[in-house]
Amino acid sequence: MIEPSKIKTSAEQVRRKDIKPVFSVVLRDGGLAEMVYNPDEQKSRFAIWRDGVVSYEKQIQNGKELCVPYSAKNSLIENEVILVPSEAKEYGSEEELIARISGFLHHYMDISPVFEKLASYYVLLTWIYDGFNELPYLRVQGDAGSGKTRFLIMVGSLCYKPIFASGASTVSPLFRILDACRGTLIIDEGDFRLSDEKTEIIKILNQGHARGFPVLRSESDNKREFSPRAYQVFGPKIVATRGLFEDRALESRCLTELLGGRRLREDIPINLSEDYKSEALGIRNQLLMFRFHSYGKIRPASWIDRNLEPRLNQVFAPLMSVIEDAQARQDLQAMAHHYQKQLVSDRSVDAEAQLLEIIQELETSFSGRELGIKDLTGRFIQKYEDEYDRKITPRWIGFLIRQRLGLGTERHRGGYVIASSEKAKFPRLYEKYGLTELQEAD
Repeated sequence: MIEPSKIKTSAEQVRRKDIKPVFSVVLRDGGLAEMVYNPDEQKSRFAIWRDGVVSYEKQIQNGKELCVPYSAKNSLIENEVILVPSEAKEYGSEEELIARISGFLHHYMDISPVFEKLASYYVLLTWIYDGFNELPYLRVQGDAGSGKTRFLIMVGSLCYKPIFASGASTVSPLFRILDACRGTLIIDEGDFRLSDEKTEIIKILNQGHARGFPVLRSESDNKREFSPRAYQVFGPKIVATRGLFEDRALESRCLTELLGGRRLREDIPINLSEDYKSEALGIRNQLLMFRFHSYGKIRPASWIDRNLEPRLNQVFAPLMSVIEDAQARQDLQAMAHHYQKQLVSDRSVDAEAQLLEIIQELETSFSGRELGIKDLTGRFIQKYEDEYDRKITPRWIGFLIRQRLGLGTERHRGGYVIASSEKAKFPRLYEKYGLTELQEAD
């Protein structure tokens, strides 16, 4: 935060707290201001886009507020936790800009050609993300030494106002930083030290994919009274994990590459020099100009594939809106259909396991009473309704029991139940779906 004493302004403005440090701001006259920072001069200022022209100013009067950039001595800037451009530079055509992004990523890391292209367009998306209402997340998954950190550094260094959250960080400041910066969160989710910190990260990821869903946190004021505060966490996010997310809805929002499955290319630098930072800065400068040129012209996410589920259309539509290359669009659409097949397959297995867990639970509590389809449906709705886009009905539960779990049903006076003769199959099914340990623990 900039100290008022360091800003050349009137004492009256300081007293009225009219000074507002910002990273970026849409001006009342229709202009767009973005903070830039020159690392050689160690000075920050605004690059301002008005009527197709870029100018530079140290501060901006925006109505009653005097907007100033964050200080060059701010620890987030000095320690490169948040990266910004140094100026706005012309980039030629959009195809040339994408080629520079792809070339930079290809030089420093080894990922599949399709995901490399996807990551390049995701970088582009981050610079105009505020024109969309839903966003996908970019995620790499792998064990230690698979290249996750390299991926986060290289892709993150090109994104719009990247916020690097290291494994040694605590989560609490992230809410404030995201709310103030409105940039791209770069996070190694698996490296956070405490379980409650992991929970807080999941809150950010669950709420941050769609506009209009802030995270509410209770904070104390000067009078030591607690009051709720809403933090805006909407924005692009690039995440590295070792495993899958337990939340299937969150998992479905991630465009994922599994790392560590092949030998590293010989031309990949093992150790990073400082050269990549100047290269990344040059590309960020061109991306800032891309943002300026795109300001007010952002294409709506109108792409829809009727063969995909609504959620996948939400995930892929923003990317399709920024891709003009025909082959890249075809590759991305093929990826979307691959995700669809995987999602259907995973959901089938998950639904069976969830239903079997409920059968195990009710079998114990019912003490020999027959397991009715209506009882199982009610419990399934109670526990898992929020995870499904479809309506959960006794007919669907009956289908899962008969066709997926291979259990017979019979009609009793109160409706259909699992046939009592089928209970002998339960132990085998529990073992097949990994529920044996749960049964023994109970």
